[in-house]
Amino acid sequence: MDNPRADKVAVVDEVRGRLATSDAAVLTEYRGLTVSELADLRRQLAAAGGDYKVYKNTLVRLAVADSPQASIHDLLTGPTAIAFVAGDVSAVAKTLRDFARANPKLVVKGGIVGEGLLTASDMGQLADLPSRDVLLAQFAGALSAPMQQLAGLIQALPRNLAYGLSALLEQRQAGAPAEAPAEPAEAPAEAPAGPAAEAPAEAVVEALATNEAPATDEAPATNEAPAE
Repeated sequence: MDNPRADKVAVVDEVRGRLATSDAAVLTEYRGLTVSELADLRRQLAAAGGDYKVYKNTLVRLAVADSPQASIHDLLTGPTAIAFVAGDVSAVAKTLRDFARANPKLVVKGGIVGEGLLTASDMGQLADLPSRDVLLAQFAGALSAPMQQLAGLIQALPRNLAYGLSALLEQRQAGAPAEAPAEPAEAPAEAPAGPAAEAPAEAVVEALATNEAPATDEAPATNEAPAE
């Protein structure tokens, strides 16, 4: 601009600074909306983290010239208002989409996140996403479920081990052998009754069963020698 007016220079600097510091910006056309409708839209966008401002296209073009946001140049047609986003761009996109459904004169033209240009279709997909807080809650829930299961298993292991060791110690103190002899050719006709005849494996199984531990495969012990 030759000899630009101070107010125009201030607007160009404002747009340039807002685009550089915002998390995103969404460009819209508001042709045909009333003053009260625009005020209502501003209130809704403010609640979603957006600041809605109307600018002349010529000044916005000057603001983005030779800047990382120059890709929005082609979106600067018709009466343009920009929603500067501080925070969750999907929340602002959702607010604009819902308002446009009730007020078809509002047109979402596209936007920019960082230096990436978003089309109107991209903005529609962002509007369909859950909010940032919902996504974080879903992610945290997905992580916490397996962690809770792992914590339960870790807590169960020492208990199972303690019960198993206790059963083995009691069995050995009772005088029974720790392991069964090699598998006999013929099973003994009758096993004697009494504590000494109880198998250590069965004691371990019984102790571990209360904590859902797997059963052992050891054969039952006997006080009689295997048949020749």
